[in-house]
Amino acid sequence: MELALAEAEAAAARGEVPVGAVVTGPDGRVLASAGNRVEELKDPSAHAEILALRAAGQLLGTPRLVGCDLWVTLEPCPMCAFAIALARIRRLYFGAEDPKMGGVEHGPRIFSSPSCHHRPEVYGGIGERRAADLLRAFFRNRR
Repeated sequence: MELALAEAEAAAARGEVPVGAVVTGPDGRVLASAGNRVEELKDPSAHAEILALRAAGQLLGTPRLVGCDLWVTLEPCPMCAFAIALARIRRLYFGAEDPKMGGVEHGPRIFSSPSCHHRPEVYGGIGERRAADLLRAFFRNRR
């Protein structure tokens, strides 16, 4: 989670919403990491999770990241939750909850949907305070 938090801090420094993500392989080795780049890339899908999943898939040469884990500083949105399911992520670890835009434990709860054919193990609250503090500071400074 430390690397994901560092990616979130770097995203904030670029003017992006401070979210970071890391994909680790079955052996725990870091395969990819990313921070949000929505504004920089002018791409609404350039969330940290999506970028990290894409990079890991490229590295491994497959869209299915079986046995891999994803660490992300904020509860994934519905778009990212479906991408996580499609990538066949084994475990999802996230920091801060997102009651407004979350798609895992809030909102549509994607992994509980009948249309979701893969459900990772989910562990929330990892590094929650630091992740939430980053988000609060970012939005406070934007107001």
